[in-house]
Amino acid sequence: MPEDARARRRNGTGLGVLLALVSAAVLLTALPDHHRDGGGTCRARAVTSWAADARLTAEFARYGDDDGRADDWTGGDGTHSVRLPDGRVLWLFSDTYLGPVHGPPNPVGEPYAWRDPGTPLVRNSAVVMSREGRLSSTLPAPLFPDPAPSLWRWPVAARVEPRTPGSDRKVVRVLLWTRTAGQPPWIYGVPTATEVATLSLPALRLEGITTALDQRTVADPSRRVLFGTAAVASGAWTYVFGGDDGRAAARPAGRAYVARVPRGGLGEPGAWEYWDGSAWTVRGRPAPVLGDDRRTGVGSAFTVVRDGGTYVLFTMAAGAAGLTTVSSYWACAPTGPWHGPARGLDPSLPGAGAAAYNPQAHPELGDGDRVVLSYDVNRLDSTGAAAQQSLSRNVSLYRPRFVTLRLGRPAP
Repeated sequence: MPEDARARRRNGTGLGVLLALVSAAVLLTALPDHHRDGGGTCRARAVTSWAADARLTAEFARYGDDDGRADDWTGGDGTHSVRLPDGRVLWLFSDTYLGPVHGPPNPVGEPYAWRDPGTPLVRNSAVVMSREGRLSSTLPAPLFPDPAPSLWRWPVAARVEPRTPGSDRKVVRVLLWTRTAGQPPWIYGVPTATEVATLSLPALRLEGITTALDQRTVADPSRRVLFGTAAVASGAWTYVFGGDDGRAAARPAGRAYVARVPRGGLGEPGAWEYWDGSAWTVRGRPAPVLGDDRRTGVGSAFTVVRDGGTYVLFTMAAGAAGLTTVSSYWACAPTGPWHGPARGLDPSLPGAGAAAYNPQAHPELGDGDRVVLSYDVNRLDSTGAAAQQSLSRNVSLYRPRFVTLRLGRPAP
């Protein structure tokens, strides 16, 4: 799910990082009670060190280049993950290429592995990683079928939770964005609904899909909110973050929103509550917690992690830097106030004409203050056909890359 229309039209790992978060005292006693949610000590957080995660990046390259099966994942974006109770990791992707990969050189003599231009592209896929960190299989794709002609589902955040509140039996809940084919500027589809899919454990069979928030009654597509770009557990709640399509509405960035669900209740639409700007409500209109239509805001996909009592949000930057620069915000509660933006990192890109987008944290791969962050890579070609041709000529372009961050006190 791209940050810029051209980047998603099909439609390096060395990183330079300098992150300076606003250094300000956080006086919890001065904040309303809803800003204390989650407990712990809240303080400004910054990236204190980083390292490219070459092992993870190489593992996806290895798996994508393996042409042992014709229905395997060879590239995708919208990278999300969740650790399963048996230690495996389920990786979820949006638009995905399947099929064989051919070794270099490609048909025009370049030293890249390549795929046939007619290789199947499906709207979503899932890949299983072993306990040892080796990608082992692609589930039948698409895992989440299109709900109707001209509609499709993109998976976003996922969590393991009880089948029913209090139950010992676990399932995987996967949040889905449903979009409807549209005309410019909605070339990636018109936001339609947030859904929740249930996968069985350990077999990972699709059991059903329910609608959490239908947005079809909101006449202005730019005001429609899809939830699930990040889901963060805190206390008795799971906080589910979402956004609107700011760039399609000619704003420099989108706005972020937040809902909350009692632990174990993601699959129950009636259990969802939305922050309306002053209180949690079941039926009220969600109000943005971040984004002023000018300097602050989020990309179409962003991520949120907790570090002690602090929430840290990573997103592509607003404005022209939105295809090259990751920025960050911090807050003492999901509802804010959010402090920032601060420049986070400039992901390494594979040559001119490439773009970075969709930064996503993978807490199940980190430990303590070590955060594993992925970002997706695509091409900035003038047309969708040209982008597809570029991605077919060099299969390494359309795969996640990884970096490890450490959070701590910002420099004075």
